[in-house]
Amino acid sequence: MHKKIMKLNKKNSSSKPDPVIVAFKDDDKAGKADGFDLKKFSFGKAKKILKNYTGSLSDAVIEERRSAT
Repeated sequence: MHKKIMKLNKKNSSSKPDPVIVAFKDDDKAGKADGFDLKKFSFGKAKKILKNYTGSLSDAVIEERRSAT
């Protein structure tokens, strides 16, 4: 995971933490860090491959990332 610092243009007026979604512009290097090319990804193929998967996909991804470190 990459850690970056983000500066806001305006001060957050909320007294509690707010959820934030950060989107990055398309870049030729985006998604290729681990040999994964977003330009070649197919949601149709992924859906077909996972058709019979009965577990939690998010749990599987979390476990895979934990074991990679």
